[in-house]
Amino acid sequence: MAVDIVVPDVGESIVDARVAKWLKKEGEAVAAGDPVVELETDKIDLEVAATHAGVIGRIDHADGADVKVGDVLGTIEPAAGAAGTDEGTEPGAEAESAAIPAERAGTDGKNAAARTRATPTARKAAQQNEVDLKNVKGSGDAGRVMRRDVEAASAPAEPTGASAHQPETGSGGKEGAPAPSAAARQARPMPAPPTAPQRAPGERTEERSRMSKRRATIAKRLIEAQSTAAMLTTFNEVDMSAVQAMRARHKESFKERHGVNLGLTAFFVKAVIGALRAFPRLNAEIQGDEIVLKHYYDIGIAVGASEGLVVPVLRDADLMTFAEIETQTRAFARKVEDGTLSLADLKGGTFTITNGGVFGSLQSTPILNPPQVGILGLHAIKDRPVAAGGQVVIRPMMYTALTYDHRIVDGAEAVRFLVRVKELIEDPGAMLLE
Repeated sequence: MAVDIVVPDVGESIVDARVAKWLKKEGEAVAAGDPVVELETDKIDLEVAATHAGVIGRIDHADGADVKVGDVLGTIEPAAGAAGTDEGTEPGAEAESAAIPAERAGTDGKNAAARTRATPTARKAAQQNEVDLKNVKGSGDAGRVMRRDVEAASAPAEPTGASAHQPETGSGGKEGAPAPSAAARQARPMPAPPTAPQRAPGERTEERSRMSKRRATIAKRLIEAQSTAAMLTTFNEVDMSAVQAMRARHKESFKERHGVNLGLTAFFVKAVIGALRAFPRLNAEIQGDEIVLKHYYDIGIAVGASEGLVVPVLRDADLMTFAEIETQTRAFARKVEDGTLSLADLKGGTFTITNGGVFGSLQSTPILNPPQVGILGLHAIKDRPVAAGGQVVIRPMMYTALTYDHRIVDGAEAVRFLVRVKELIEDPGAMLLE
């Protein structure tokens, strides 16, 4: 009896998806648990796995098709001797591509291909770098191949000296970037955006590509934010000397004790929570004609990804230690790179921190993440001459920007909020009193 392959209900208001890529073809054998198709949604990418062993009988929606939750993508037909159903059966030409589990492929493993579990981003990276996934050792759960594994496998034999790309994680400037893993340190840096090709005089060429589901949703939400909220931005600058000095003093002991570097993320998360307690309307949202004040602090950390910005959330951030904040933000960064963020990681959020400084931005005006009414933008740390004690001195300075919804947050309130963040960062010991 044929079994339907359906678009799963993943919750969190996701009602539609797009078929990114079929991993199996019609007539190709599959084992129970094999990923058969990749789907794009506006929040995450996911794989749909076979629930039964057999062969792909029919594909109803090809690559690029838009589908809804519950739609039938295709069918799995029962097949005698299909891959994974008989340990003693040597797979034929079709069954070899069904990816039999390595532990069931025989003692030498030469006559069958081991099932390769890989994230969607790992598969894409493998295709771009012409890497055979069967030859890549996975570092994820249950040996799953991650993008970092593919990048490490495709790295040149001799180190190039280039640093691995670091995603935006809310850490300020170069010093706040998460420490790369061993694999990332050996990986190729993320390629730069493609440059325009050389052209002959009079030549007029164009390239057209379809927006991904996430990019289309980002575009829609940005327009909604601008049309539904009264957004204003206020700026300030912060002297980072005290935080940098504290990090230098405790750098080694913190790493030894907690196994993670002391970055800037935790300092700004704690400073934001202190300011939100003093000005609670920045931690609110509008529902109809009501203002909903939230007495909990779920802080979103904006992370730059190839398909667009995502905002995983530190839940109950006010109850987290510095080490817990740093560990969790780095875990988010790895998940973004590997494409393994879950909907639970992205759900909710009461206030957002974003950081263009890791890309070199000196100033920007961040856009609200509805229904939130406040977002803090961090920027690059630069040595600048400033006046201190009647003298001109060189200090590491950072511009900060607060965009707020003027419908419920007054200008004076926003300015004082940002001043409070500045005060706590410039006197980090005061955070203990918070």
